Amino acid sequence: MIFTETRLKGAFIVDPERREDVRGFFARVFCRKEFAELGLDADMAQVNTAMNVKRGTVRGMHFQAASAPEAKLVRCTQGAILDVIVDLRPESATYLEHVSVELNAASQRSLYVPARFAHGYQTLHDATAILYQASAEYVPGAEGGLRYDDPRLAIAWPLLPKAVSSKDRGYGLLDSVEADLRARMSVSWLERAAAACAIAV
Repeated sequence: MIFTETRLKGAFIVDPERREDVRGFFARVFCRKEFAELGLDADMAQVNTAMNVKRGTVRGMHFQAASAPEAKLVRCTQGAILDVIVDLRPESATYLEHVSVELNAASQRSLYVPARFAHGYQTLHDATAILYQASAEYVPGAEGGLRYDDPRLAIAWPLLPKAVSSKDRGYGLLDSVEADLRARMSVSWLERAAAACAIAV
């Protein structure tokens, strides 16, 4: 596999190295050892899929808080998407900056999304399917989201958003939720939790 780090530290584009012949091609799209050698979370706990009927569908921007960190490896298995990630690490030099990457079935390219990032995408074709591996189990109380059309994020969706869930439309804008977001995504939360566990032992 070919790993290319994006300008958001720890987030990688992962391209398969194809071996092609008259039958087609073969390629590895995940290897625990190769991910671990780059310091990436390679212990995948869940595999999820989503089918999107309409071109222009937007899902996101979703995250799990620092109390239940979750990394993802996202791949488009049918059709194409613009995949978008936002750095939500308050201590990061690229806090609230985003990267957009096209993923499609033809290239088999994937995107590694570190913990404490928001993730979302827009479908570029009808009948688009997504597959993503997650490093941790879904924790309902730790989930959250940002508005896909928040002006402070300034995400340039290529199509007019058509199908968006009421839940995704209902997330608060950064101007009103950023203080809570910083608290939920702060590593200090993890440090306090670790200290509490040490005291309990």
